Amino acid sequence: MAVDLKNQERFKDMLQDKKCKLCRREGNKLFLKGIRCESAKCALTRRDYAPGKNKKSHSKKMSDYGMQLRAKQSCKKIYKLREKALSSYYDVASKHKGTTGDKLAQLLETRLDNVVYRLGFAPSLSAARQLVSHKHIKIDNKTVNIPSYHIKMKQKISVDKNIIPILKNTKKNEDIPKWLELSKDKFSSTILELPTKLNLPKDVQIQSIIEFYSR
Repeated sequence: MAVDLKNQERFKDMLQDKKCKLCRREGNKLFLKGIRCESAKCALTRRDYAPGKNKKSHSKKMSDYGMQLRAKQSCKKIYKLREKALSSYYDVASKHKGTTGDKLAQLLETRLDNVVYRLGFAPSLSAARQLVSHKHIKIDNKTVNIPSYHIKMKQKISVDKNIIPILKNTKKNEDIPKWLELSKDKFSSTILELPTKLNLPKDVQIQSIIEFYSR
């Protein structure tokens, strides 16, 4: 049993290191570890250079295509999306009558797993996705376990009452977007308005992503 626990801890450390390398590769904090990314323990704070390089090495100037590619890759990692999902979101946004950037931002931000994270119900997007998959999240009092489900205006998002005591003891994201309204008990919410590209995290370069897919 002791050996198994030791191997589990080692495997956990390997996964954590892998997440840190993703942030270092993009040169931005992707907040893949939630609260830890804001602390002094953040790997990007301690080693602000790409994996496989040393601090003194100089990178070549990146081309426009390279910057667009990095913006796209970074977005995929922030929202934990596969290439097919992100490209399909772009296809929908590009056919929308309104602004492509605003529609793409809406598709990214209104995913159920992302909304659960933005509301502070979970410390990271991975934890939020797990809450959804394990049927702990309700939409208009009905259980929804699909992380990619898109929240609509005026829908109520709430946490199953059986899991609330556990979440109260968990450190959570407290930076609630203005387009969401959190209830007084802090475990339910409604969408006040649909998000736009102005509501995206600063590390999501929406215009570069659009330029990449429009080539």
